[in-house]
Amino acid sequence: MSAFESLSDDDLALMPRRKRGRLVNSLSGFKSLNLIGTQGGDEETENLAIVSSVVHLSSDPALLGMVMRPPVPRDQGSHTYWNIRETGVWTVNHVNAGMAKAAHQTSARHAGSEFEATGLTPLPRCGFEAPAVEESHVRMGCELVEEIPIEQNGCRFLIGRIRWVEFPKAAWAADGYLHLEGLDGVTGSGLDGYHTTRSLARWAYAKPEAPEPDELPDFLQGWDDA
Repeated sequence: MSAFESLSDDDLALMPRRKRGRLVNSLSGFKSLNLIGTQGGDEETENLAIVSSVVHLSSDPALLGMVMRPPVPRDQGSHTYWNIRETGVWTVNHVNAGMAKAAHQTSARHAGSEFEATGLTPLPRCGFEAPAVEESHVRMGCELVEEIPIEQNGCRFLIGRIRWVEFPKAAWAADGYLHLEGLDGVTGSGLDGYHTTRSLARWAYAKPEAPEPDELPDFLQGWDDA
């Protein structure tokens, strides 16, 4: 491996804006990629935005967190944020390899619906005021339970409770594990890097007395503790 680059916070501050953005967005490592589906309170405009900040917060209750950029007035943008504020719900849709390029294009400043602009298909769900993405293999609906302003940069951290989730049965192991690689999911790096994955291992729950944990030869085999 070549010599390491070493940068201070001052070096980062003096870096050209775009170069700094690409670097800092890479530092957190590979990230999940999801399309966030929302609908305006007027029920006329469906919105779709790619997000790499969705994180697991809790399993009981089932909670996800998501960072949104500092909102601007609705007539200037921030449609996903304002739709969530108006309706209180959104969908989270995993990006897979077959839809990755279209998903990337949702980040453009489209005048109308990103569904129409990218060719992705809105999938309505009865009683839920936000569209899912038909091409996605893992999709779920979230309801807003808390919004936390981030004072340092004006962003918003939204916490949502998972109200429903759907995925192919064949990818669900008996112990609860969902085999995402088997669903052709992709991950992201930086602002514009898209990657497929390669399975490494599923190891047993880590314990001090077991420095060499058991390993599952088949990711869908599942452990016997469920």
